[in-house]
Amino acid sequence: MAELLARHTTLHLGGPAGTWTEATTEAELVEAVTAGDATGTPTLVLAGGSNLVVADTGVTGPVVKIATAGVRADVEGGDGPSCGGVLVTVAAGERWDDLVTRAVERGWVGIEALAGIPGSVGATPIQNVGAYGQEVSQTVASVRVWDRRLGGVRTFAAADCGFGYRHSRFKADPGRHVVLDVTFQLRTGTLGAPVTYAELARALGVEPGGRAPLADVRDAVLSLRRAKGMVLDEADHDTWSAGSFFTNPVVAADAVPDGAPAWPQGNGSVKSSAAWLIEHAGFAKGYGNGLVSLSTKHTLALTNRGDARTTDLLALAREVRDGVERRFGIRLVNEPVLVGCEL
Repeated sequence: MAELLARHTTLHLGGPAGTWTEATTEAELVEAVTAGDATGTPTLVLAGGSNLVVADTGVTGPVVKIATAGVRADVEGGDGPSCGGVLVTVAAGERWDDLVTRAVERGWVGIEALAGIPGSVGATPIQNVGAYGQEVSQTVASVRVWDRRLGGVRTFAAADCGFGYRHSRFKADPGRHVVLDVTFQLRTGTLGAPVTYAELARALGVEPGGRAPLADVRDAVLSLRRAKGMVLDEADHDTWSAGSFFTNPVVAADAVPDGAPAWPQGNGSVKSSAAWLIEHAGFAKGYGNGLVSLSTKHTLALTNRGDARTTDLLALAREVRDGVERRFGIRLVNEPVLVGCEL
């Protein structure tokens, strides 16, 4: 029986794989991807499945799941405070939140506000994952990949990754690069990085720019995310999602609606809040048809209520996107990768 991709996505949606391979070593991963590419049929590479919307028909070609493991720190500062910091190289298949937990426990500073984000380490530089004032790009030293076009291993320094808001060179050239591992440059200590996100600062009882113990930052972030249905829980359908379905739009300053949040980007443009736009376009928490809905906790998440199909989810996404555009003239862009389907 074909492997259903719904078993491997946080939306619990997606049809069957043409063939299925789970690669637990780097050699297996490269071999499986190379063999799949040689068939001439598109090969889907996935890990945590937290940022995928897969068609009900699934995919006809090979699917390779990245299940590699391994975390190694350089000798200096590997397990405690060090003025030189620490370089940590992590296999692409490691769970991101497990890495954050380990970092907090060992006094590695710089990713504590990214707690609770589902998915794998290898996926984080592709999207330049970010939350609560931190982005992965702030700590990435290098990304090592298998280049499917050139047929070889390449290493990109952070400066060559083309990082932007939820963007990278890997996202700009989809499917070309399979991340093998990521090396992070982390400071060491007991206090987290300065807290720049106002909501998190309030939760911690510090002023913006202040600092708090690493464990306190992680705990506060997890509490905030749980309140928004953004920490995976099989019993809670609000977490049967791909996280934030739309990115916060970056627009000209005069395009921001009155009353909407606005964060200047330093180049004349302004980032606003997709959640605010959705809510003020008439889509409240829980809006939907029973099969799919906006999360009852957070309007940015589109959720599967248990018996939905991908077509149901995409219909709701189109309704929300088009409704916001009619109301405000701003077209929201989906954050998850669409496989075999269109929005």
